Amino acid sequence: MDFQVGCFGSTLSCYLAADKRLKKGRELSRHPRRNQGDEPAMIALCAHCCQLARLLNSRELEIITITQNQPPFWHLYGEFTAMENGRAQFPFPYQPYNIQEQFMQALYSTLDQGKVGIFESPTGTGKSLSLICGALSWLTDYEERRKQEASALLQEGEAALATSTGQSPTTSSSVEPDWVTDFVQKKAERDLVSKLKEEELKRKKREERLEMIRNNVQLKYTMKRKSCEDDEAFKLLQLSKEEQTEIPEDQEDEELIIAEYESDDESKSKSRLCVAEDDEDDELVEEHVTKIYYCSRTHSQLAQFVHEVQKSPFCKDISLVTLGSRQNLCINEEVRRLGSIHRINDRCMEMQKNKHEKQIHEEGVKRKRAPAKAVCPYNKISALQQMRDEILGTIHDIEELLKLGRETHSCPYYATRLAIPPAQLVVLPYQMVLHEATRKAAGVQLKGQVVIIDEAHNLSDTLSCIHSSELTGAQLCRAHSQLTQYADRYKRRLKAKNLMYIKQILFGIEGLVRVLGGKVGQNPQSQATQTGTEMLTINNFLFKAQIDNINLFKLQKYFEKSMISRKLGGFVEKYAGSGVTLTTQSNFNKENRRTEGLNRFLQTLQKNQSTAPVSSSDQQGSVEAEKVLTASPMMQVEGFFMALTNSNTDGRLVVHQQGTLSESSIKFLLLNPAVHFAQVLKECRAVIIAGGTMQPVSDFKRELLFSAGVGEERITEFSCGHVIPPENILPLVLCSGPSGQELDFTFQNRDSPHMMNETGRILSNICNVVPGGVVCFFPSYEYSRRIIAHWEASGVLSRLGNKKKIFQEPKAATQVEQVLSEFSRCIQRCALDSGGLTGALLFSVVGGKMSEGINFSDDLGRCVVMVGMPYPNIKSPELQEKMSYLDKHLPHSGGRTPGQALIENLCMKAVNQSIGRAIRHRGDYSSIVLCDRRYSRPATLSKLPMWIQDRTSTYTTFGPAFAALRKFFLEKKHTKM
Repeated sequence: MDFQVGCFGSTLSCYLAADKRLKKGRELSRHPRRNQGDEPAMIALCAHCCQLARLLNSRELEIITITQNQPPFWHLYGEFTAMENGRAQFPFPYQPYNIQEQFMQALYSTLDQGKVGIFESPTGTGKSLSLICGALSWLTDYEERRKQEASALLQEGEAALATSTGQSPTTSSSVEPDWVTDFVQKKAERDLVSKLKEEELKRKKREERLEMIRNNVQLKYTMKRKSCEDDEAFKLLQLSKEEQTEIPEDQEDEELIIAEYESDDESKSKSRLCVAEDDEDDELVEEHVTKIYYCSRTHSQLAQFVHEVQKSPFCKDISLVTLGSRQNLCINEEVRRLGSIHRINDRCMEMQKNKHEKQIHEEGVKRKRAPAKAVCPYNKISALQQMRDEILGTIHDIEELLKLGRETHSCPYYATRLAIPPAQLVVLPYQMVLHEATRKAAGVQLKGQVVIIDEAHNLSDTLSCIHSSELTGAQLCRAHSQLTQYADRYKRRLKAKNLMYIKQILFGIEGLVRVLGGKVGQNPQSQATQTGTEMLTINNFLFKAQIDNINLFKLQKYFEKSMISRKLGGFVEKYAGSGVTLTTQSNFNKENRRTEGLNRFLQTLQKNQSTAPVSSSDQQGSVEAEKVLTASPMMQVEGFFMALTNSNTDGRLVVHQQGTLSESSIKFLLLNPAVHFAQVLKECRAVIIAGGTMQPVSDFKRELLFSAGVGEERITEFSCGHVIPPENILPLVLCSGPSGQELDFTFQNRDSPHMMNETGRILSNICNVVPGGVVCFFPSYEYSRRIIAHWEASGVLSRLGNKKKIFQEPKAATQVEQVLSEFSRCIQRCALDSGGLTGALLFSVVGGKMSEGINFSDDLGRCVVMVGMPYPNIKSPELQEKMSYLDKHLPHSGGRTPGQALIENLCMKAVNQSIGRAIRHRGDYSSIVLCDRRYSRPATLSKLPMWIQDRTSTYTTFGPAFAALRKFFLEKKHTKM
């Protein structure tokens, strides 16, 4: 009979129970079973607890078979029973909509069953609160149930120990002596009871500490007074630093020197290079509790989510921590002034290393006095503990964390990292969950946890973007020159192993430049190359670059452990950022001598620039260009070498040659994002993928879930309608215009004057009947420019301007807020005045700055017009390679290839995002006009969100469509009156 092994979480982590009833686990090699009766009875102690259980390899255990009729506490073993009935009610700040209750029920069930859920809830339906209340309700119930199970198990264990003390060992029918069987069973009972007591004690201490932090005002006052005293002491220390003597030459730039690289052995448990990062004080380390990781795209979306949690009924009972980068969370002004994220990271890590070395020196024998190294005053154990407890006791967003850090005189970056293990809800950006290296660096552990990915409509593209990499010829030449000068300057202070790996990196960079048709050591702007694009597999690219003999995995490990990219970045910014000019050899200025070679290279890059006077704005641009020029691109080079370690079938290299080496580029294109998402899906207990528009779900599942090894039985789907009544939305498909011109905005037809004029007439008619704001989306910036120029020449634009003031999406992202503000003010003025203008017309672009994340609610977006279908450029080499990959690896369905489905999906995802800018709450109303006959195809209509799809009407002629539009807004006008 086959047996399975079940593992029972942290409480029973040292015990394995074999039982045919358990559904999960792995098979166990065992001695012949000699139990009597049908009920199996086997308990095994792992090698950590008892030497009688011997580990054979990573998958098998040789165990002692216990031949009792019933092993201790057997009826309490096994996975926790599922909450089949779910929850009848969910805590909510107000009376939830029906669709919100359905959303929370489906979410609760998905989490409880450990599945992968795809949840679609349109913007304006309270998706964030539904996620919060549904997920935290499950977490609360799950923790309470675990507590009850552990308590019952503890009582049963204590009772079993009490009754078994005076009993004699039972007769055994197995090959083991009775005393061995009795010893193993009693030891299992004792260890289990002590383990449960220890877990219970830890839990109570954690709860009591949080309760004290939340309620004990006197403690907070004492801690605040202590931080003020520390602040004064720090200021006195800073004053004393001003009298420090000059650092001896042999200790100068020590923070820029790579530490000794000791070994290539992958199994080495710890390297000296990572001591500063990994060596945490024992008293700060805590065990990870069951938690929910919530991630979204931007910090503003994360801040909005935190504010929603603060408004929820769970705000006083949940432990939440918000994660960010050092650049976002650092409060040390000396470090913040460094500006660039690379220098901030490098300086922070150097200070941690100094702190560690200081502790070692203090514990050891007395040493000769040396100049003091900088140690961050905000990274003290007591201060970090205090801030960690404050974070766990009260919900904070990023801004509140910075304020709290200054008050407690402790580092928000390290305090938030310390708060991850005991936190119940962790809020963090996409990168920290989806990128493995970033995940490990942040201390994020996904094993057995829940991950919620919000705004996931572009999840596949996000994964591809995170794991893709691109380098230009100019970046490669800069990286080679900078690393060469770094090695030359510090060659006497670098160990042989470091110099060997630096030579490998330089050799690899030379190979990449060679692929582009250039040479290192020369001005990339003056090196001519051929023009064209070439697509290569990873293996073919390595052979062409002649770097196939380099072990990229060892090189990747060296990059990570040595932190050479950060060291080089600090070196370049320290010496090149001052703008020191090239000096003659007779000048013995030490600072100039250091940077002579670096500045000579920078000057060669600037030789061809004009010396004529420039305007102040041009000067500002040149300053920014110089900052980019002097920054080290080694971090990008590191990312590119890491990308080359992907499987040969999962990626392609695109070599773009643009005529000059500086403009040419090499790009790694990830074709299979599922390979990096598979680990997240495998480790997590449950994964929730949520968004306002997740259609088309079938293709999403095929590309990202099935390819990652997730079975159909583990996937659940939930899609809800909108909270608005059906009469508040009017989606129309226009197949022809007012003059009868068929609307076919294919690439061949859309530039014809007839098509452009017809589009102008449609907009003119719409502006005559639609009050407030009209937002018109074009398929591309180039087509937007051409059609607006045509309207301006033909007088269409002036006719539109008589009814609506015209605005255009700005080219600069910094101007978006200004344009939106003026657009909003214009509509508000027109609503109050009874003049000629009835509102404003905004020309935007699908996939542009205003197609995502912008709120056109109420009068700002009474009508959204979509001109044509925004198909991607089918001639793009990257897109063609992606289509070819999908056609080869995914099954065909619906009479179309996966590549064709990809094109259609990319188009309709962009359409759904754009038209979703309107209708933002229950009382809102709007019309959606899709101008292209191709929207009437059933396959295309099926990719619209369900709540829009069900209400869409298709019109072959313009007259009835215009009548329906006019009637819609007349009814709304009468309703408001």
